[in-house]
Amino acid sequence: MEKGSESLASSSQGEGEGQRRRKRCRRRRRGVYVRDREAASQEGPALRPEQSSKPAAAPPPTRKLIFTPSFRSCQETEALYAALDLGTNNCRLLVATPSRPGRFRVVDAFSRIVRLGEGLAASGRLGEAAMDRAVDALAVCARKLDGRSVRRLRMIATEACRSAENGAHFMERVRRETGLTLEIIDRHTEARLAVSGCSSLVERNTEGLVLFDIGGGSSEIALIDLSKRSTPRLADHIVAWTSLPTGVVSLAEKFGGHVVTQEIFEEMVSEVTDMLSRFEGAERLSHLAGSGRFHLLGTSGTVTTLAGVHLGLRRYDRRRVDGLWMDRQSIDRMIETILGWSFDERKANPCIGTERADLVLAGCAILEAIRRQWPAERLRVADRGLREGMLNEMMARDGVWRRRRRIGAQAA
Repeated sequence: MEKGSESLASSSQGEGEGQRRRKRCRRRRRGVYVRDREAASQEGPALRPEQSSKPAAAPPPTRKLIFTPSFRSCQETEALYAALDLGTNNCRLLVATPSRPGRFRVVDAFSRIVRLGEGLAASGRLGEAAMDRAVDALAVCARKLDGRSVRRLRMIATEACRSAENGAHFMERVRRETGLTLEIIDRHTEARLAVSGCSSLVERNTEGLVLFDIGGGSSEIALIDLSKRSTPRLADHIVAWTSLPTGVVSLAEKFGGHVVTQEIFEEMVSEVTDMLSRFEGAERLSHLAGSGRFHLLGTSGTVTTLAGVHLGLRRYDRRRVDGLWMDRQSIDRMIETILGWSFDERKANPCIGTERADLVLAGCAILEAIRRQWPAERLRVADRGLREGMLNEMMARDGVWRRRRRIGAQAA
């Protein structure tokens, strides 16, 4: 009996040691992104050289968050596509798989306000604190992407990195610290992706529309003529486009975002109107303007915020906002309401909050200038944009929806 007990105890001990080893391995695998950061936080804040009584030591190793993309060929039912957009104000990620033709199902998503363009208009450079916030957000994206097998992946940066003197240096820092390699796209590509991302919100009887994306550092506008529709791809019908060198962050920094009077608001509208007056293609839809089959389509935090306030949401709900129609009178009323609120009242609104309280009226001013240039009775709100445009283009390029239709026809 004693030998049997010893044998059983030895066996249990061996199994226990095996389980501990497996747990240690799992912990090591999970900690690949956070080990250096946790170690740094345990050591406490670093002293500046002039504060330390000891000789200066060698600098600690740079934080490395290694992301290695894994690409594979897989069945359409499990194919994953990923799109990352680092803007002047936000960092956003979408991971999705194709569903019915022209649509996809979101598998994972991430969005964080980072204000990368903070102070850029005055200095011409990305600030250290802003870059730190963006790198932290991109590290989260890297963790979400690591270990996923994706068919295609596209990661872009827009106006802040495009115009900053140190934009290329920041891209190298991002690659070094997160493993993510972002491409800085031009304004034409940005406008095209915004159009591609919103294509499913354009109704079949639409003859013309002005699609706009009010960003943090720039605002893209595309004029789309569908009166002689020849292809199903919305971007093929762009007849004119422009990119205004202003957005909610840059405009709010110039005119102030905390206290905005009616006079200051009109000054902001006037500045944007002056930029629009230099847009040579602005009249390309004049034969459709005023028609019941012409409307505006807005994709930005400005229009989604207005929609949330219009609906009286206690908490922002994308399902109720995306695709919402707002008439001219409702937009007038919402802009007038928000303009009448104090900074604290804007912060207290659940659809605006602290992060947008100083930006929302700058966005409204850009929207108002667009509305005066292209008067329309209706505006459709889109809670989508560049990420969706990238996903649509990648999936269309792979022909996943064509193959699905063929497979469905054969099954029938």
